[in-house]
Amino acid sequence: MLLTIDKSSSEPLYQQIYDKIVAGIATRTLRPADPLPTVRTLAVDLDINMHTVHKAYTLLRDDGYITMKGRAGAAVAEPGTHEDDSDAPMQRMLGELHALALAYRARGRSMREFLDDAASQAAHAYGTTTNPVTPLTKAQ
Repeated sequence: MLLTIDKSSSEPLYQQIYDKIVAGIATRTLRPADPLPTVRTLAVDLDINMHTVHKAYTLLRDDGYITMKGRAGAAVAEPGTHEDDSDAPMQRMLGELHALALAYRARGRSMREFLDDAASQAAHAYGTTTNPVTPLTKAQ
């Protein structure tokens, strides 16, 4: 698994790892039961502290994206097989979406603009967009 991080970014390293693995699962670069590097291996490969990788893996496990089985290591989980039936990850995502909607509104953007931009980003994430504009180059 090729994973890169930006040590100069203001985003925490564990969050970058988390986001990259979730993106890999979403795009099916990582598939259910695919093994992940051990905490130690990934930490060495990225030249970061093992605790940073462990934090990312723990959050991924808690959110149901991966399984961790001691010495057997971490692997991509089957969707919908998370042992905890809690919808906490979904509630957190809805909270983040709400915060984004508030940020759009605070910048003077309309609900229609927010919904259009959200639909565009969703299409991009699901690979159904025909628009060549990428999320990072779209005019603000």
